[in-house]
Amino acid sequence: MKKTFYPKAEDISRKWVLVDAKGRNLGRLATEISALILGKHKPEFTPGVDVGDFVVVINAEQIVVTGKKMDDKYYYRESKYQGGLKKINLRNQLEKRPEYVIEHAVKGMLPHNRLGRKLNMKLKVYAGPDHPHQAQKPIPVEELYPNKV
Repeated sequence: MKKTFYPKAEDISRKWVLVDAKGRNLGRLATEISALILGKHKPEFTPGVDVGDFVVVINAEQIVVTGKKMDDKYYYRESKYQGGLKKINLRNQLEKRPEYVIEHAVKGMLPHNRLGRKLNMKLKVYAGPDHPHQAQKPIPVEELYPNKV
């Protein structure tokens, strides 16, 4: 009788993956990143277990969206004071803080529980081409997982 495989800490190998967002569609990029963080591309994937990779995203300011989303998509925040609802459209958000756009899209695709909050910390997003994770030696996603791009 076969037993169900459940990955233990020593069975899990995590890599650092570098994803270039230049010219990529926001939604499609976010689904690819969330799958990498969850570990769905690995044979030892188990729901509810952190088996995914760390993801470093560069060139977040150069993402692309289709249609009129630049002006029609809004991000909301609340100050908890009366009349404190603030909204900013995607175009202005990309100018002000482009990292938030990708972080927000990926966060919505991760589980909304303790595991999701833990997985969200494995995402590192940077507006330009430079990042401080040279010591981890991130491998471009095209080299590591050629069928993921």
